Amino acid sequence: MSSILILGASYGSLLATKLAMAGHQACLVCTPSTAALINAQGTRVKFPVTGSDALIEVDSRRLPAAVTAAAPHDVAPAEFDLVVLAMQESQYGEESVRALMQRVAAARVPCLALMNMPPPPYLRRIAGLQVEPLAACFSDMALWDQFEPGLVTLASPDPQAFRPAGEPKNVLQVGLPTNFKCAPFEDDAHTALLRQLEADVDAARYEWNGESLSLPVKLKNHPSLFVPLAKWPMLLCGNYRCIGDDGIRPIANAVYDNLDLSRSVYEWVEAMCVALGAQTADLVPFDKYAAAATSLKKPSSAARSVAAGAVEIERVDLLVQLLASQKGMAHAEVDAVVRRVETALKRNREAALPQGN
Repeated sequence: MSSILILGASYGSLLATKLAMAGHQACLVCTPSTAALINAQGTRVKFPVTGSDALIEVDSRRLPAAVTAAAPHDVAPAEFDLVVLAMQESQYGEESVRALMQRVAAARVPCLALMNMPPPPYLRRIAGLQVEPLAACFSDMALWDQFEPGLVTLASPDPQAFRPAGEPKNVLQVGLPTNFKCAPFEDDAHTALLRQLEADVDAARYEWNGESLSLPVKLKNHPSLFVPLAKWPMLLCGNYRCIGDDGIRPIANAVYDNLDLSRSVYEWVEAMCVALGAQTADLVPFDKYAAAATSLKKPSSAARSVAAGAVEIERVDLLVQLLASQKGMAHAEVDAVVRRVETALKRNREAALPQGN
């Protein structure tokens, strides 16, 4: 049995549930009030199942291993075998989380980032990449300085999940039950832990109404460092293009309102990933993504955050633009996406300023 620390109790509770179902202890890091709720009532994650319209709700208190929760200041990272970073990039700079992150770095515990925005230590593992010029993409790149690059890897957060309206903070619903795709660590001993977790999650079953079910969302390990980058063409083609000059639109519309332009953006980002070192086999073809996008009837979480007045979101759009510039590449629509995002965030920042008399 391994002990896994997961920073972020919302999205992180999905992986925590899968790990506990497989017999591994999981501790979620969150606010004190949410931690008290989880420790008292457990977590509830609702999974869709093929062939049924009903959702299966998994109560963490019924699982073979425990899902617990703690506030950042109550956590000793050295007690864990693996740390999972499952928060939005800007959230790691919050004072108590920042202090915990420095303890994680000092403890030299391997870290699996479950983020769209790859942390700088992971980027430092890509040969030939200049990381310092990317500082504008991050809320505070110095926060990551103490992390050893070989101890940090990345998983593509492909599964989509959300908190249903009106539900408490210990409830999560899986919307798109795809898999987490993990890149290897530098040390094979650490990658071996990921492989063991993969096997255990794959073998786990959940008893429901007399049936032993294999629930969706798996942990999949890949030998390529670049596999998580497969999410970037999707984000630039769909998620960030939900943000317009005059409001937001669903992902399906962002993709299909101009399918030729969407294909151009997607394939350009793919080419940029290949320029960084990825193989075509590491990536997802546009037609496969476009077919899946037909069901994405809501604006992306980034777009919804901007519409709700957020002054910071993860800037994968800007990251891709700056990485491409290091390879002498540019795309007019990607430049327009970056401009629209920055304009919307600037508008939100100005609206958040105290009004003068």
